Amino acid sequence: MKSHGFSQATISVAAIVVFLATVALAGPPLVCRRIDIGDAKSLPWVDLNYKNGSGGYDLKNLTRDTLAILNSTTPILVRMETLRRATIYARQDPQVAKELLTRLHVRAVNSDEAGHPDALAWFDAGYLAETYKQWMGNAEPNPANGIDGYGWVKKAISLRGNDAEMEFAAALITLTGPEGAHREHTQKAMGGMTNDPLLAKNLGASFNLSTNVPVQASKK
Repeated sequence: MKSHGFSQATISVAAIVVFLATVALAGPPLVCRRIDIGDAKSLPWVDLNYKNGSGGYDLKNLTRDTLAILNSTTPILVRMETLRRATIYARQDPQVAKELLTRLHVRAVNSDEAGHPDALAWFDAGYLAETYKQWMGNAEPNPANGIDGYGWVKKAISLRGNDAEMEFAAALITLTGPEGAHREHTQKAMGGMTNDPLLAKNLGASFNLSTNVPVQASKK
């Protein structure tokens, strides 16, 4: 009966999150919602209204700089924010956008061919593709058109195992559907809140959730 009570509490809180998600996010969620990464290193800060040449950042360095940050020790939240900023920059140069996505995809494919599938590589390629699709759309050159980036992220989750931050990323990707998948990813992300304060902070900001609400029901 105790485990049943825990399940009821978890589902109840997750349902609230799903309901409030559309209220908490305005605009493409993968781009308009900044990911809080604390003091971690990422690409230079960039405004949503960035235009090529403004701010002093050289777009020719985008692929190199992004790959340097996305190493094997970089946390998922930092990868999400780095790819968000990279997308804003890349929108200003179709060739740069294509180069970055191609390099990330090739890195993932090479890991499979080497017999050591890299969950982080597949996550990076998939998350970037989905962010491109939300920010660039179909009315302009978009190298992510026709790519199932969400499928790559699901592959990464499968390879990685239990990873609440990846589940959070998948929950943002599926914010507009499929509803069942979004609910499942959100529940799994919430399961990591108590051990990951920064994840809890981002979940609260993204889904209008009070992180003071207990995720687990207390045992009686």
